[in-house]
Amino acid sequence: MVVTILQIWLAFVIAVMVVYTIRHWIFTFSRVYSRQRVSFADAYDEDLPMLSVLVPMHNEQAVAAQCLDAILASDYPAEKLEILPIDDHSEDETAVILARYAARNPRVKPVRVDQKERGKSNALNVGLAHAQAQIVLVFDADYTPGRGVLRALAKGFIDPEVGAVMGRVVPRNTSRNMLTRLLSMERAGGYQVDQQARYNFDLLPQYGGTVGGFRRRLLDEIGGFDPRSLAEDTELTVSIFRRGWKVVYDNRAECYEEVPETWPARFGQLRRWSRGHNAVASSNLLGVLTTKGLSFAQRLDGALLLLCYAVPPLLLSGWLAALLLFLMGHMPFAGGIALAFAVVLYNAFGNFAPVYQIATAEVLDGSTKRLYLLPFLFYMFPFNSWAITTGWVDSIGDFVKSRRPGWEKTKRSDMGATKA
Repeated sequence: MVVTILQIWLAFVIAVMVVYTIRHWIFTFSRVYSRQRVSFADAYDEDLPMLSVLVPMHNEQAVAAQCLDAILASDYPAEKLEILPIDDHSEDETAVILARYAARNPRVKPVRVDQKERGKSNALNVGLAHAQAQIVLVFDADYTPGRGVLRALAKGFIDPEVGAVMGRVVPRNTSRNMLTRLLSMERAGGYQVDQQARYNFDLLPQYGGTVGGFRRRLLDEIGGFDPRSLAEDTELTVSIFRRGWKVVYDNRAECYEEVPETWPARFGQLRRWSRGHNAVASSNLLGVLTTKGLSFAQRLDGALLLLCYAVPPLLLSGWLAALLLFLMGHMPFAGGIALAFAVVLYNAFGNFAPVYQIATAEVLDGSTKRLYLLPFLFYMFPFNSWAITTGWVDSIGDFVKSRRPGWEKTKRSDMGATKA
């Protein structure tokens, strides 16, 4: 009986890995050989909407100035733009920097979070209470949008069926060390191929919580962001599609970010993402699968998106089942080969594209020299697996104990020079 259960479970794990592998192969071939769907970047833009740009900040003195400078340098009409940097209990010079920018430019309107509650979701709710526009863009403080990004994102809302627009994230500190180079490659695969292919197929391109925007009425409908959520972007993506709205992805709207430069910082980031994403999955998976307004392909893609951070613990359970079967003398050779092949084919999870997808992205970006680094991605596999599995365990603990997770900000480097 035990052997049968273990064999069935191992077959299930292999089947799941095959489904994800096929999915990403289809995405890769679509990006290379299919006609690419584009956003509204070339549309007539005389009637651009009023924008409220929210920038949540907590102890961001190292990057606050460069972010605000980039937004102020945008080619978006000044009379249609307000910038709301949100000071979320900063203990450094962030508030001083924001005050100086506000004194120089009336478009900058700092907002202070006064209540005890901290976290990005709560800060966004506070910012929304002060926002004047119906179209809201969000940038993290360590992001520097290009001059035309605001205009490109705003044009996506020309279509009245569009509820959110997402741009592409490109690391700017790639050359710092091996980790930042590998993270840059992951980002390229996740956006250049994965997000664009989802948009090509009219599936569920994900609103990523930064370098994008949404209609304010959507947040009014769902009662704002959940302050307890660590993955407010995933939660909003699901809400958008379940209500019949669309997400536009603009691959040309590039915004530059600072990726973690140390392994502990990266571990913490992955753990937090996994914890928040799995919590959203547990409360929304059934709803996505049963939403009548979505096609079968959209429901399937939505389910696979929600479950992507459950893949590492699933894989670990498959390895454990294979080990037990081996020790019991019932491990079929073909099963072991199939599991190993699935792992090699699907080398990363969710937004972190598989190795063949990353290679395709680097070729499309013209960064062919980075292809020499592809073998090193396999060394990140156990690291990613452990970080994501730890976050998965955290999410289970949160559910069982009715625990409210604390918010932890990824540590910034000193790349950004404080100025005002």
